[in-house]
Amino acid sequence: MKTIAKVAGYEIRDVLRSRWLIGYALFFLLITDALFRFGGGGEKALLSLVNVVLFLIPLVAIVFSTVYLYAAREFIELLLAQPIRRTQVFSGLYLGLSLPLALSFVAAIGLPFLIHRGAATSQPGTFAALLLTGIALTFIFTALAFLIVARTEDRIRGLGIAVAVWLFLAVLYDGLVLLVVSIMADHPIERPILVLMLANPMDLARVALLLQFDVAALLGYTGAVLQKFFGRSVGIAATSLAIVVWIIAPLFAGMRAFQKKDF
Repeated sequence: MKTIAKVAGYEIRDVLRSRWLIGYALFFLLITDALFRFGGGGEKALLSLVNVVLFLIPLVAIVFSTVYLYAAREFIELLLAQPIRRTQVFSGLYLGLSLPLALSFVAAIGLPFLIHRGAATSQPGTFAALLLTGIALTFIFTALAFLIVARTEDRIRGLGIAVAVWLFLAVLYDGLVLLVVSIMADHPIERPILVLMLANPMDLARVALLLQFDVAALLGYTGAVLQKFFGRSVGIAATSLAIVVWIIAPLFAGMRAFQKKDF
């Protein structure tokens, strides 16, 4: 743990100096403040932030982490030349990238709500769910970036794969769900739809967030099916558990690929 903490500490100090991270935090700070000032009450501001969180956090996490890891290849090789296990290097690098991204998001949206005494105090459960979802998406897509970099030698190809993964999960996946619904319209499709939802962390995060609001019309087909099968409380627990699995699975796969990679 001491070695992991040292590697992570160096990474955190380096990442905190990045203009990307500063711009990322400033964007969330400004957009949250603007929504609170001009978008109505605290719950409305939180609801407006849902789409921003769902689309921007995965994109920034996977692209920033991919670019950073390819640029830090020489530093990684230097670490591996030391008497340090690869699992320790991998864990330190992962924490050093994911923690600054997650903390900058938390600080950037938390500060405006605390200043304006909005949803952070009047809607504590919903506000906490938004924070936890943003953190979870950061961890998931940073882990996916590590997996991509560990399995792809060429940086241009790796960056292309990272953008393609985000584009597929954020945009094209909903079209795939609609296609399945239309093709299987004459058959019971609730269970296949649930499986499709579990296969997309962004869809899981969207449903988990919207279940916190009294806005059933915005849940979409997958969210409505989940609520029908499990109910609101159990549905939140089920999606939260699935999100945790989505953090662990790519992280474990990325670590295995990193151990086998020939630097």
